[in-house]
Amino acid sequence: MIPVHFFKEDIIFDLRSIRSAKQWLTNVAASHNHTIEELNYIFCSDKYLLNINQEYLQHDTYTDIITFDMSEDDNILQGDIFISIDRVKENALNLGISFQKELFRVMVHGMLHLIGYPDKTDKEKKEMRRQEDIAIALSK
Repeated sequence: MIPVHFFKEDIIFDLRSIRSAKQWLTNVAASHNHTIEELNYIFCSDKYLLNINQEYLQHDTYTDIITFDMSEDDNILQGDIFISIDRVKENALNLGISFQKELFRVMVHGMLHLIGYPDKTDKEKKEMRRQEDIAIALSK
């Protein structure tokens, strides 16, 4: 059994191809020499994620993703990744791409943070986007 789990909070949402998404995420982790111990993806609304952002990070802004790293070993991935479906839909519309492609980009973005990729500076953001693109290519 692949230790990637999908949950939803306060939204109606159905992730298509869960089995292939789990395998894809496992393959991405392996391509970075990491193993997934347990990843929980929690799909939610803007409001739900804003509450988490305020409570745990003291940020009063909407965001598409918040990642909580619970790994104790550098090459083992364990964490909770909260994703606002509202933000993903809006981002996809603004970028002129499919919802599915943007969802996968955000999903792998959280995993890349757990692997160790930051995205604070312009240089880091550019590398994060490059890694996202490489990972999305593996989903096909």
